[in-house]
Amino acid sequence: MEVAGPVGAALGLAVASGLSLYGAVFVSGLAIRLGWVHLAPAWASLGVLGDPVVLGVSGVLFFVEFLADKIPVVDSLWDTVHTVIRPVGGALLASRALGELSPAAEVLALLLLGGATLATHAAKASTRLVVNASPEPVSNLLISLLENGLVAGVVWMALAHPLVALAVGLVLVAGAVLLTVWLARRAIGALGRLRRERGTGPPGVAGTA
Repeated sequence: MEVAGPVGAALGLAVASGLSLYGAVFVSGLAIRLGWVHLAPAWASLGVLGDPVVLGVSGVLFFVEFLADKIPVVDSLWDTVHTVIRPVGGALLASRALGELSPAAEVLALLLLGGATLATHAAKASTRLVVNASPEPVSNLLISLLENGLVAGVVWMALAHPLVALAVGLVLVAGAVLLTVWLARRAIGALGRLRRERGTGPPGVAGTA
């Protein structure tokens, strides 16, 4: 528990940050501020998330993201902008759950946690691109609300049940990587078919250029 607990909390926060960095910070801070969770001594540095200023700023940013995430195309643009912000911010946030580390361990933790955040971010962004291809807006809204609920659930799990968060986090990261690869292969295949169709063209057209 001495090692697995902090690692589970850190991984959970990293995974949640890949879906919504501001949501992860705000939900964590709100839970800490209202006493919904009690931080273990090793995670005392996470207490700063409950500071009124941090809570206010993260709340405003999460509100803006909450609205942007419900609008097709805008959500994908938002994800693109946060391709760097989420992994970096997620790594910094999650690493606070690990307490004091040696310089080498800190660098390693930042790399691994940033990678976990990037994996979930890539899966989220890829999925939203596919969903946005649908002409109806309902699926986009439902997926966005599901992501919001997932962020809250994973953050709560990370802070209240870190050992469970460790197991669930590993599964989610692996699933995110597989989903991203699968969607990327489908996209490449679709582009290949489109190029072949354009190259063939209707009878009598090919070669006229």
